Amino acid sequence: MNEPVADILPTMAGQRLARGAARLLRSMNHAVMTEFVPTRGLRVDLMSIGPKGEIWIVECKSCRADFAGDRKWQGYLEWCDRYFWAVDCDFPTDLLPDDAGLILADAYGAEIQRMAGETRMAGARRNRLTRNFARVAALRLHGVADPATLTDGAF
Repeated sequence: MNEPVADILPTMAGQRLARGAARLLRSMNHAVMTEFVPTRGLRVDLMSIGPKGEIWIVECKSCRADFAGDRKWQGYLEWCDRYFWAVDCDFPTDLLPDDAGLILADAYGAEIQRMAGETRMAGARRNRLTRNFARVAALRLHGVADPATLTDGAF
């Protein structure tokens, strides 16, 4: 008989938002990866690839200061087809740009409040990013199965 898996909540607020937003994306049949680096100098909270190959980025913001301190988010826009903010119900959403998507989340789930507009990436960039996503996902999965193979900077 299978034993139930412990539900261990992440300690940081942003990680809890990421968990809930990732659950939403999985329910939409997206493959989701946390802390992904689409290009040198950028690390997104969540990146997902949908069933038709669409690429979404979700940035999780736990408070006003977290949002105000983020100076890189506009660089993420060219690395996705749709861009979203994930926040909790107490976040002052009037701070967020209107043209991005909005997800309300907690550690257990999320709901899209506003769908992001679509800006399709160029085919060559999509191809490179999709291959990179697959490679990093495989390396992470292998690292879980065989931690001795983990090396610094592998993903």
